Amino acid sequence: MNKSKSSVLTLVVAALAGTAAIGTNAQGRVADVYIPSQQQQASTQYMVKTGSSRSMANYPDFTGVAEHTINSVVSIKNYASVRQQQNNFFQFGDGWDPFEFFFGPGNGQQQRKQQQQQPKKSDSKPQLRGSGSGVIISADGYIVTNNHVVDGADKLTVTLNDNSEYNARVIGTDPNTDLALIKINAKNLQPITFANSDDVKVGEWCVAVGNPFGFNSSVTVGVISAKGRGLNESANSGIKSFIQHDAAVNPGNSGGALVNTDGELIGINTMIYSQTGNYAGISFAVPSNTVRKVEADLRQYGTVQRAVLGISYQELDADMAKEHKITATNEGIYVAKVTDRGAAKEAGLQEGDVIVKFNGTSIKNGGELQEQMNKLRPGDKATLGFYRDNKYKTAQVTFKNDQGTTKITKNSDFASLGASFLNLTSKEKDDLSISNGVKVTGVREGKFKAAGVRDGFIITTINDEPVNSSDDVETIYDQIMHSNADKVMYIKGITATGKTKYYAVDLSDAE
Repeated sequence: MNKSKSSVLTLVVAALAGTAAIGTNAQGRVADVYIPSQQQQASTQYMVKTGSSRSMANYPDFTGVAEHTINSVVSIKNYASVRQQQNNFFQFGDGWDPFEFFFGPGNGQQQRKQQQQQPKKSDSKPQLRGSGSGVIISADGYIVTNNHVVDGADKLTVTLNDNSEYNARVIGTDPNTDLALIKINAKNLQPITFANSDDVKVGEWCVAVGNPFGFNSSVTVGVISAKGRGLNESANSGIKSFIQHDAAVNPGNSGGALVNTDGELIGINTMIYSQTGNYAGISFAVPSNTVRKVEADLRQYGTVQRAVLGISYQELDADMAKEHKITATNEGIYVAKVTDRGAAKEAGLQEGDVIVKFNGTSIKNGGELQEQMNKLRPGDKATLGFYRDNKYKTAQVTFKNDQGTTKITKNSDFASLGASFLNLTSKEKDDLSISNGVKVTGVREGKFKAAGVRDGFIITTINDEPVNSSDDVETIYDQIMHSNADKVMYIKGITATGKTKYYAVDLSDAE
């Protein structure tokens, strides 16, 4: 196939669907529906009535799964204050005029003129940006969803299956796995039961529960297509280990449940591959074991604790094995580089080693490796099985964090700031012509959001002290909180476009 003419699949985040006319097409006519002929109806009625073993008896029944899960899945609406823009909402194609539709023929121009003459407002009340789904994980109101469902919200509302509605607050977010934890003030909810996603098998049935296009409590069915599915770098996704399935997932399903035939959570639906933006047969879910670990970290620490191995790698294939004279295996993780003072280096791993097992679990690709590491925190240990010079060896690794230590960042350290921090790469520093800095990420309710700091802002100094890591931010924070001076962070930094900005973060009532 000519590459220049080949179709390029676009990774689409399946949520935040805009307002749409439900049940109608662009011309406002009722969409076509399939009506079976009389002969087909009679045939169908006969099948249902007789329950023939050749027809209905061999089909699985998902009614129990649906009944068991729909009360554990919620609808989430994301509202944000936006600058009012006249007439933008009423731009439709095909010559359809909503003013004519609502006010009758001949009145459209007059009503539009009145609308345009209304006083302009610099700001408006929070408006609906989009909607998604969420999964109840505790009876007292903790809900897990996607980060992109809650991102940028000034207000979040959660609607349960019984139509009761609550305001929600963000407990924590993790853009790297596209997960978020939110909380509503409610009791006696029906939390979902977690399954062990390691036990999921390719080819087994799965059920997606969510709110596609605003249709609440929708259930679709498919099979598990693949596990440990990694995405290419252009996908711009932090997580590289998904459950792939073919249950229909559309905008609004994001953050919803993927469950097994026992109604247990095996994943959170997050992405689809599509050329149109709607379902095309390939859907991705974050495995439940990753979800469980991320939500526990966000609840306990306020930020996700990540175990870092400290290697650069390539996925081994037959050609690479031949090139490096590896005969013991044709698959696994080929260690291309070992980071100085990293966990792998201290465990004795070397360049050229091929990792094939992780705590006894076979590792064939990067997705499977990440899936195992997503369960761990800095300080945790694991046994790696690997080949060196075609001989099998094992090594015990004690994992570190991205700062090269086994330290756990506690909730109290940064809880009041309401943000997490990422180290910049050398390329990012070169692109922005800076020698130091740390990127703000996962902004939620807290001091940073109140001061106007947003995701992606790069802090270069705090109180005139240069910062280059989350440890630097923590050190300065502690100095401020233990000093007799004013409890204020004076922050200088730059936006992603290189514009310098300043913020003053009041810590006087920080806990």
